[in-house]
Amino acid sequence: MVVNSDTNLRRQWFAGDLVGLPAHGSSISFTVTFRATENEPWKWANEQFSTSDGHIIYRTKQLPREELAYYLDGLPSYLQIQRERSDTPGTVLWSITSPVNAASGNVSGYSNNKLGKPTSFSRWFALVRLWSPWLAPRQGKGSFQPDKEAVLAAFERKDGSHLAILAVSGIENILTCLRHEDGFVTIDSRNDSEKDGVARLIAATGNTLEYAIAAVMYHARKLVMKYATASGEVARETEALNEDFNPKWLENWYDGLTYCTWNGLGQNLNEQKVFDALDSLQKNDINVTTLIIDDNWQSLNQEGGDQFANAWMEFEATKIGFPRGLKATVSDIRSKHKNIKHVAVWHALFGYWGGIAPEGKIAKEYKTIGVRKRRGVSEGRMLVVAEEDVNRFYKDFYQFLSSSGVDSVKTDAQFFLDELDDANDRRDLTIAYQDAWSINQLRYFSGKAISCMSQAPQIIFHSQLPSNKPQILLRNSDDFFPEVPASHPWHIFCNAHNAILNQYLNILPDWDMFQTSHDWAFFHGAARAISGGPIYITDVPGQHNIDLINQMTGKTPRGDTVILRPHTVGKSTHAYNSYDDPVLLKVSTYVGMARTGVSILGIFNCTQRPLAELIGLDQFPGTESGTYLIRSHTSEQITKPTTTKTNNALVHIELPVRGWEILSAFPLLSFKLERTHLTKGPVDISIANLGLLGKMTGAAAVVNTDSYIERSSGRLRIWTSLKALGTYGLFISDLGKRSLKDDFLATIFGKPIPLDCVKVSNTCADVLEIDVARAWKETDSQAGWSNEVAVEVVIR
Repeated sequence: MVVNSDTNLRRQWFAGDLVGLPAHGSSISFTVTFRATENEPWKWANEQFSTSDGHIIYRTKQLPREELAYYLDGLPSYLQIQRERSDTPGTVLWSITSPVNAASGNVSGYSNNKLGKPTSFSRWFALVRLWSPWLAPRQGKGSFQPDKEAVLAAFERKDGSHLAILAVSGIENILTCLRHEDGFVTIDSRNDSEKDGVARLIAATGNTLEYAIAAVMYHARKLVMKYATASGEVARETEALNEDFNPKWLENWYDGLTYCTWNGLGQNLNEQKVFDALDSLQKNDINVTTLIIDDNWQSLNQEGGDQFANAWMEFEATKIGFPRGLKATVSDIRSKHKNIKHVAVWHALFGYWGGIAPEGKIAKEYKTIGVRKRRGVSEGRMLVVAEEDVNRFYKDFYQFLSSSGVDSVKTDAQFFLDELDDANDRRDLTIAYQDAWSINQLRYFSGKAISCMSQAPQIIFHSQLPSNKPQILLRNSDDFFPEVPASHPWHIFCNAHNAILNQYLNILPDWDMFQTSHDWAFFHGAARAISGGPIYITDVPGQHNIDLINQMTGKTPRGDTVILRPHTVGKSTHAYNSYDDPVLLKVSTYVGMARTGVSILGIFNCTQRPLAELIGLDQFPGTESGTYLIRSHTSEQITKPTTTKTNNALVHIELPVRGWEILSAFPLLSFKLERTHLTKGPVDISIANLGLLGKMTGAAAVVNTDSYIERSSGRLRIWTSLKALGTYGLFISDLGKRSLKDDFLATIFGKPIPLDCVKVSNTCADVLEIDVARAWKETDSQAGWSNEVAVEVVIR
């Protein structure tokens, strides 16, 4: 199958078998020579196209070694290294500690100790602290030398195995990251405690990178939970939540389309702008489920100007933009726009960017302290609520929001906890603020919260890794910057690689809002659709791309707009490929149960030149057994049946700059129909349930499905429950040999679907299309207690 191709080009594909192992070692490098005619000299492809040599690594079948010294050379004697039991098969796991001096007065204790020099590796990958609030990927070859401190580092070894090293923070007030020196990995630690402590690392090796990273993340969760239990934090959280927590169904919160005011309405926010934006969405039949009222609704001591100089006065909204108060605004929104189920408001963890205004109501009601922030964009002193009152402060604030009709929050600038300069402030406030926010957002909003600018290591390990609370939404990368062209491909690349770590956190990843009328809109939209997280739009009123919105969403029988969110976090499949490498970014996700679900691959050209690649079934995680069809979203083409063993249905994909594609691998089910003396036609049949066609992740519209041969009649029945209306697709291997009128019966909630709602696809002769939205109307169906639609197809 060829996707997005220039039809004037002629292609030849070559394949060959490499028998046995290389004579020297377990890896080889190669390039290709070519010539256009017999009379031309041979040319080296790597020289002609400025690419590096290809590299083949033969994965050895030997078991991982049990000595860490085999993987890291020059381990110092002061390290405490202990072999641990791994929860991930085929891996070996170690815990490592290194001494860190105590804080002295307000000055933290610091240490920078060598860990070791990684041995026999070809490439490395790291997630570094881009700056205090955000993580970002780095890759390299040869010497390990990330430009910033890393939380996670991984090494692809020449024997095909992988080594992962994780720096653990947040235990006993110690922050730890990884740096480098002369090829060595070094341990960079900060201790805010008044006692000497230890930096904690976890290392694991395995035959796949995913297994090695899973091993270190699972063990990190054990360490964090053990510490939280011993310190009484778990007991305090449990007691608070047992008293007040009211668990709620969060499908509308996670899966409804969201509108955010930030880029679309600008920083000079007022209630009329919000009303106009919602009216524009309604006029264009865009039924968002959630509204986020972003920054600049709060009462500040200064209006406009430098946001870091502005401080928060009182809980009530600013009288300039919201003169009637927050409650009146929210009440009007809910009464006029019944589709909006949730209204969220933005605020910073310390209240606002500039903290608490000393002359305001909040400062008079709660105990405050002055804190000093380290040099940087937020440098200076600010006033914040003190440790003793932070829980009462959050309880009162969220009680006010709840009474105003607000039922969710976006809590930003959480990295300010790591910007605190004095050890005693860091020690007193870091955990106090995280716990107060976590408990109270659960108490008042039942987990409907977005954690933003919070990829600081202490927050990752203390609040996001433990799995004893409901999942929250977590901003997965730096912002969407509509006016910065170079930021758009990097935004997708960064999110896909951050998810390699964040998939193990107790969160759903938020890839940030975007605008549907933007030049990069479809690129961003496709990435959000496969992210496994929510979809937020921030359109300027009247500037909407309805086609894009329809490809990302569907309408339920009750008229709600829902996103079609896959079941796993979308993440890069090739961690070691760098942003500058001339390869396509591949982001994998999955829908359904293991081995029977649909594997989805989002493909993005993040480079500044057109690229072409061959994509085989072996690049789709979760398709190791069974037979599959690969379908292109943009061209609607389908490959012939293939397995990972044969891999005989390659997709040749060509993407221009800013190009993207979504490929889905659908499992093919085979049946043998029972023929009677009254029936004719083929007996052997294979089917694949394609979900909703025309949707980027149409497989995610399938809530449940079942296919079986009916004993009494020998007919094949395919029953499917869909979460949205649309065009339902079913691949049928012998569709061309059958009569739509005589061989098929389709029903919706048991009612026959009119024949004019059923047809053979124009793009693939083996795909049956059923217009479920039209059938819903023509059969006069009604949404009952369920918000799903049941479709059944019977084949004789």
